[in-house]
Amino acid sequence: MRHQKRGRILKRKKGPRRALLRILAKELILHGKIKTTEGKAKELKRYFDRLVRTAQKDSLASKRKLFGELKDRAVVNKLTKELKEQLKKRKSGHTRITKLGQRKGDRAPIVQIEII
Repeated sequence: MRHQKRGRILKRKKGPRRALLRILAKELILHGKIKTTEGKAKELKRYFDRLVRTAQKDSLASKRKLFGELKDRAVVNKLTKELKEQLKKRKSGHTRITKLGQRKGDRAPIVQIEII
């Protein structure tokens, strides 16, 4: 039973799920907005908020923690330098999810997630 379990499984085991969220977060940081399914976007929103809270601490330890999580120096630098100032005003809710419709093949709900 999944009583009091948080988060979505996304039909993946733990390792592939973390890799998926890492890739989606990198693309969101680099491009500002991405299109994906609704479940992935909702889970990415939680993951991205945690990354931003870590980046706002502005210490060497937080940068190392972000690098350990994202594994890309350019993405970490963009998050800690450019996006940190842009997102400084908000405590949470750094992303916006907009519904776009359904995918043609399997009618999965497609959304666009963007950084506010």
